[in-house]
Amino acid sequence: MASLTNLTTSTLVSVDQQLNSLIELFHEVENYLKTYRPAFIPDHVYQAVEGTAASLPSLRKQISALEAEWRNLRSLAQIGSVVNSSLDLDRVLQVVMDTIIQITGAERGFLMLKNNETGEMDVRVARNWSHESLEPGELNISQTVIRRVLNSGQPVMTTDAQEDPRFAGQESVVLHNLRSILCVPLHVKQELTGVIYVDNRVRAGIFTRRHLELLIGFSNQAGVAIANAHLYNSIRSTLEEVTELKKLMDNVFSSIPSGVISTTPDGRIRLCNRAATQILGIPADHLVNLPLSDVLPELQDTAASVTVGGYTVVGFEFTRERSSLLKQHLRASLSPIQDENGHAHGLVIVMEDLTEQRRLEARQSLFSRMVAPAVIDQIELHAMHTGGERREITILFADLRGFTSYSELVQPEELVSVLNRYLSAAADAILQEGGTIDKFLGDAVMAWFNAPLPQVDHTLRAVRAALSIRDSVQQLNAESSHGEYLSFGVGIHVGEAVLGLIGTEKRLDYTAIGDSVNTARRIQENAIGGQILISKAAYERVAHRVKAGQVFPLRAYGKREPVVVVEVAGLR
Repeated sequence: MASLTNLTTSTLVSVDQQLNSLIELFHEVENYLKTYRPAFIPDHVYQAVEGTAASLPSLRKQISALEAEWRNLRSLAQIGSVVNSSLDLDRVLQVVMDTIIQITGAERGFLMLKNNETGEMDVRVARNWSHESLEPGELNISQTVIRRVLNSGQPVMTTDAQEDPRFAGQESVVLHNLRSILCVPLHVKQELTGVIYVDNRVRAGIFTRRHLELLIGFSNQAGVAIANAHLYNSIRSTLEEVTELKKLMDNVFSSIPSGVISTTPDGRIRLCNRAATQILGIPADHLVNLPLSDVLPELQDTAASVTVGGYTVVGFEFTRERSSLLKQHLRASLSPIQDENGHAHGLVIVMEDLTEQRRLEARQSLFSRMVAPAVIDQIELHAMHTGGERREITILFADLRGFTSYSELVQPEELVSVLNRYLSAAADAILQEGGTIDKFLGDAVMAWFNAPLPQVDHTLRAVRAALSIRDSVQQLNAESSHGEYLSFGVGIHVGEAVLGLIGTEKRLDYTAIGDSVNTARRIQENAIGGQILISKAAYERVAHRVKAGQVFPLRAYGKREPVVVVEVAGLR
């Protein structure tokens, strides 16, 4: 476009120069012929020369008009090029206004747009003949002309506003000494949204009908520029909103604590969130585009059923080998991704890692085998912490008698089975009375009462548990097929001990420590099979409920003084 414009301009300049030379030449020929008038030249030649010389000035005017027209068209083309190549609305409008002022010979030019909030006309561009932006104090224009254009939707041109009867007596025209004025409506998408206004306060009669037509053309270009800018701003605003929404959705997707995976119709992983990569132990860039059947083969059949059937599966639990040392327990819900016509476009899978939960459940199950269920229901496991507290408890030790000789008669597998039956019978008897099993020591069991919850009759509970153990053992002996009988020797003592979680966060024992524990164990070591011995301190707590047998002192290991014990015969 620029090269074509330059070429055409240079051509016009060349034609103008040649025309001037031709006019001078014709004038010289005409003067020569008038002066000498050779006889051999016919009269019609003289007439032709005179006619041509007379028409050359008119031709020159036509060429000058053509050149002016060309410049105007070139200006329109340049503005069109700027409009189509730039989305900077202020720059485009300034170029438009500067071109208008240059072509029309105006002193000033203004582009005004309607403010949708106030309804008033705001000056968007204000320029002068030297291509400078006008200051706010220089915006003295004819509001009468502007209102006329806005109300009628028609352009206004006046060659001398001071003498124009349409504006006679108008304050703005008189006050600002306005002369030549051109004002045309500005349409954006066929809606009247403003005006383009140019004037000259010094010279009258400078605007012509051609200037008015050009100004209308320029207003159309300005309307296109404004529409493009509005469209661009709208698209940019929408894009920013979509971008922000996408960021929000990405953040929400990444922050979901459950693992989320979506697949393509052919079963490849399309998207995954951070939780999914952590659960599966596979980075996102490696996970995406892998077949779901390679990552989670355990879901292959279920995923195929959901895809074909179009239904949802909730709470499907399975186990996978994450590594040779780690087995994961997962729960997944699978739903088809469907469009409005019900056509499947893949799956969305929501996963939860239950490994830790199952581990805690296993620990709680183990704990429930040591503590009576009624006690578990009343304590808060999360409130228990490492350390201990001093409590009065009744300690019970029970140890199998005759187990060594019995083990010589049976195979190891059967021996373990028999040992578990006897220890289970002892544990059931203890738990039935609300006791807490501390540990199993080979063929012995240690338990206590009055912790973790207080029990007013804790010593009596221990005695009842010991009697129940003796009865259960007798029942097991009656069912024995080897002719060898086992029995428990039981020792019971009451006293203070420190109870609590002992160890580290990785390995904890809920246990009791203290001299009273050692005393109970020493008493049990002196009890023969089927015998229940309790310390004198314990007997004094239950004397009104217990039938006592012999009373005798024991020389217990580690004790300086003998320990007086009472044999329990039964309950009153």
